Amino acid sequence: MSDYVLDLTGIRKTYRGGVEALKGINLQVPRGCIYGLLGPNGAGKSTMVKILTTLIRRSGGEGTMLGKPIGDRSALQKVGLLPEHAQFPDYLTGRQVIEFTAGLQDVPTSETRQRADSLLELVDMTEAQGRKMRGYSKGMKQRIGIAQALVNDPEIVFLDEPTDGVDPAGRRDFRLLMKRLREEGRTIFINTHILSELEPIVDRVAIISQGELLGEGILDDLRSEKPEFHIEFEGALSPATVESMEKTGLILNSGLITALTSRAADIQPVIDQLRREGLTLSRVELKTQSLEELFMGFVDQSNVAAPPPIPGTPVNPPAIPRS
Repeated sequence: MSDYVLDLTGIRKTYRGGVEALKGINLQVPRGCIYGLLGPNGAGKSTMVKILTTLIRRSGGEGTMLGKPIGDRSALQKVGLLPEHAQFPDYLTGRQVIEFTAGLQDVPTSETRQRADSLLELVDMTEAQGRKMRGYSKGMKQRIGIAQALVNDPEIVFLDEPTDGVDPAGRRDFRLLMKRLREEGRTIFINTHILSELEPIVDRVAIISQGELLGEGILDDLRSEKPEFHIEFEGALSPATVESMEKTGLILNSGLITALTSRAADIQPVIDQLRREGLTLSRVELKTQSLEELFMGFVDQSNVAAPPPIPGTPVNPPAIPRS
């Protein structure tokens, strides 16, 4: 069995009129992780998911999903999907939406009720299961949307902008749910332009803009600014302590010690020394490059690599005819 649930090479999509939504995307998504496809609106994220779930045809490229060619029916039966701006019949109740989806996914009738019960509990919608969709808030609709995406017990779940319009409490619950699904061994593929939502839970990210892949990998490996601890204190260190700390690679400024590490255990001796010298510890903070800063860095680099055309110059100058 492959370690990758998705293995894509050169995926392209050109819409009518020559609009390139995807410009040759290469992507490998490991099994059992939370994977984030990040980018602004119009970057090509939804187009990618639609290609993988066969809602639209790709213009070029090839790949596999769950070890099968893209579009293979047996692989699609192991896929869950919550599309962007998903619309469910507003006259159905939350439970009915889940049970209706179960029927579409060929879930045995004997299992449907029990599975619906479990999913309603999982997304904290048991008490509201009998209300019609028209009476749900945006967050409640998204919870039902996630539940129906899980009704066929999928190995990989595609969630397209799942927290768009959801309140802070709902986003917190979403992150907890994603961690639980990962612990069950599922792969969660999330499209979002709300970068801060994924930072606490994502295992790997791919950054896409204008149909091009700008960066991909483990978040800490992609960061150009490495994590560091800032330790603020009041008072003055003894000369011997200053010399000792500088020898270990710590950076000292007035009232501030910077440790080039992300491990809390590494800074415990520093804190212990401050206490031995009777100094007041005022703040300890782990500083990391945010996902938003990381994304903007990739976008800025892309813009530098491809400067805009000179005003008045055709973007695609006509070809010179051969004589």
